[in-house]
Amino acid sequence: MHIQLGRNQLGVRIDLTEPRDVFLELLAWRRAGRRGYVTLVNPHTIVTCSRDPEMLAAVRESDLALPDGVGITLASRLLGYGRARRIAGPSLMLDLCNWGRSAGLRHFFYGGGEGVADELARRFQQRFPGLHIAGAICPPFRTLTPDEDESFVQTINAAAPDLVWVGLGTAKQEKWMAAHVGRIQAAALLGVGAAFNFHAGTVPWAPAWVRRAGLEWAYRLAHEPRRLWRRNLDSPIFLARVGAQMAVHAIASGHVSS
Repeated sequence: MHIQLGRNQLGVRIDLTEPRDVFLELLAWRRAGRRGYVTLVNPHTIVTCSRDPEMLAAVRESDLALPDGVGITLASRLLGYGRARRIAGPSLMLDLCNWGRSAGLRHFFYGGGEGVADELARRFQQRFPGLHIAGAICPPFRTLTPDEDESFVQTINAAAPDLVWVGLGTAKQEKWMAAHVGRIQAAALLGVGAAFNFHAGTVPWAPAWVRRAGLEWAYRLAHEPRRLWRRNLDSPIFLARVGAQMAVHAIASGHVSS
């Protein structure tokens, strides 16, 4: 396994790796009885971290913080960390469900709107014969009472999953994982946001060629302008801050004269 840990982008750790190595790492967690969580980091995530200390702590404390979004991979090159492989949540979900069949991984889906997690589980069962689905929960959008939260934790633990996929949206899912890691007896919690809607068919996923071209953000904005226009303003903010970080690095290394 080859995972480059701790690449700093604007104070947020990014771990550079390949999807197959993520799979092998999670299998190692299961063998060791480890409990951890995985965040998928994009420019919106990093800018949100700058505004929300609780979100920043949740991402920093994650056991793996994977590069999701072309802005993150571009920043990796600009900051001298080398070429980064983008690991998008929806694609990682497909890979781990596919590869996990040979290892007998048990999956649980937690999140999405009403009925989304159930539809996701149904579609994946058809798509990946032999996939072990331990269960699915679509929690209410509102804040849960302590009793409701504890009931969901008990339901998940009773199903004995290895991986719990969490689709609650940026910030909410990261904070949820940070608060529930260890309480939930699974090897890993993985926050994948919109992947639930894409794979359940409630929101269109960009075609493969659009994703390869790095234009998925434009495709999503065109389909959900009211929800995503403000979020997309974070991308130029992110790139401007990356430029500032590059300047600091250049001065520190003596590449810029005073």
